[in-house]
Amino acid sequence: MSTTDRRPLPSLPTQPSLLISALPLIVLVVLLSYNVFVFGDDAVSGSNQIILIAAAAFASLLAVQQGSDWMDLQDGMLDAIRLAAPAILILLLVGALSGTWLISGIIPAMIYYGLQILSPEIFLPGACVITALVSLFTGSSWTSVATIGIALIGIGNVLGQNEAAVAGAIISGAYFGDKMSPLSDTTNLASAASGAELFTHVRYMALTTVPTIIIALLIFTVMSSGSDDANATQRTEEMTAILQNTINITPWLVLPPLIIIGLILRKVPALPAIFCGVLLGALFALIFQPDLITALGDDGTYVNLMKVMYTDSAIASGNPMLDELLTSGGMFGMLSTIWLILAAMAFGGVMDASGFLSRITGFLVSRAKSEFGLVSATAGTSIFTNVTAADQYLAVIVPGRMFAPAYAARGLAPENLSRTLEDAGTATSPLVPWNTCGAYHAGVLGVSTMAYAPFAIFCYLSPLMTLAFVALGIRIARINSSPQPNS
Repeated sequence: MSTTDRRPLPSLPTQPSLLISALPLIVLVVLLSYNVFVFGDDAVSGSNQIILIAAAAFASLLAVQQGSDWMDLQDGMLDAIRLAAPAILILLLVGALSGTWLISGIIPAMIYYGLQILSPEIFLPGACVITALVSLFTGSSWTSVATIGIALIGIGNVLGQNEAAVAGAIISGAYFGDKMSPLSDTTNLASAASGAELFTHVRYMALTTVPTIIIALLIFTVMSSGSDDANATQRTEEMTAILQNTINITPWLVLPPLIIIGLILRKVPALPAIFCGVLLGALFALIFQPDLITALGDDGTYVNLMKVMYTDSAIASGNPMLDELLTSGGMFGMLSTIWLILAAMAFGGVMDASGFLSRITGFLVSRAKSEFGLVSATAGTSIFTNVTAADQYLAVIVPGRMFAPAYAARGLAPENLSRTLEDAGTATSPLVPWNTCGAYHAGVLGVSTMAYAPFAIFCYLSPLMTLAFVALGIRIARINSSPQPNS
C-alpha cells in the first residue's frame, strides 16, 4: 500500500495539548476494556465496532473544539479507509477462496495429508516452522495464514490441540517469514522509510529475529511435549477414513496452493494471486468433486458454486468434529471483520488528521535522551500507532519518518531504525484486535485475537529482543562502520 498520496495534516490554530491528544485514546481503551469484559470473545461481532465509531465521534468533537475543520477530519477518515481498501478486498477474496478450496477438496486434502505427517508431540513447533517457510517464500503472512494456516487449524483440532495455541504458533511462524523475506512489503517499507539498504536490513534484523524464533520454537516444543491425548491416533484414523469416504482425495489437490506460492514468488500482487486461487478452487471442484457440488442443493452447478463463494457452505461428513472443520462462511463470513477494520480506520484517520497522533508521537521523540531511549521511543511509537491508527504500514512509516533524523544525529546506521520498525511495528500488529492484521487473522482462522495473542510468542518477544540488544550494546551498527558494541 502507498501512503504517499495521503493529504498533509491540517494546520491548527494551536497545537493540541498532550492531555487533549491522549484523551480519545484513553476513552477508547476504557470502553473497549469494559466491552470485552461484558461480551468476551463475541465483542468483535459488532460491539467493538460500535465502540470504535463512538471513540472516533468523541475524537472528532474534541478536534473541532480545538479548531479543526470537520471536512479535514472527514477527509482524514476517508484517506485512512482508502489505505485499508486493499486489505478489505483481500479479505473478501479470502472468503471466496476458503469456500472454493473447501468444496474442491483442497483444504480437506491438506488436512488429510497433514494428519499423516504431524503428531501431537511435535505439532506446535511443526506448525510454526511450516507457516514460517511458506511466509518466507511468499513474503506474505496473510497468504500463508489464509492457505496452510487454515489447514493447520483443522489438523490441530483433530489432534486435540488447543486451538488458540495452534493459532499463536501459526501467527508466530507467519510473521517470522514475513519479516525475513525480501519479498515482504513491510520489509521493503521499513528499509525504505529508514533509508537502509534492503539486504543490509534483512541481515541486521536476523540478529534479533533468529534468536526470537528459536526461543518461540523451544517454548512450543515444551508445550507440545505435554500432549498425551491417548485418543489422538484413533481419532486421526477415524477422520482420515471419513475424509476418504466423503471427498475425492488426490495429490492433485495440493497443486493450487503450490501455484499460488509460485505466483507470489514471481511477485504477482496478492489480489490477482488470490483471485487465481479462487478460480482454481472452482475449477478443481468441477473436476474432482462434482458429487459434492450437486449435494449442495438443487439449484444447479453454477448457482451452487456462486453460493460457495459468497455465503455459508458445509460438507456433511456425519462426524460432528469434522463437520465443524468442513465449513466456510464465504465472503459473508468476512463482513464483521471488514466492519471492524472500517471502524478502526475511521478512528485512526481522525487521530491523524486532528494532529493528536503527531502530538503524542512528538512527545515520545522529545523524551529520547539516550540510544536506549531512542530505540524505546521508536518501538513505543510503532506499537502506539498499531493501536491507534490500526494499520501496520502506518506503524512502520510514521515512526520511520519521525525518527530517521534522530538516528542519523546520534551516528546510528539506518538499519537500527529499520530493525526496530519491524520488531515493534510489523510483529505486534496481529496482537491488536482492531488492527487490520489482528482483525484479518482472527477472521481467517476463526480464533479471536485476544485468545491467540498469549500464544503468539514470536510477536510479543520481538520488540523485547530488540530492546535487550540495545540495552546490552550487542552489535550496534554505526554510520560508516560495522556493527559493534556500545562504548
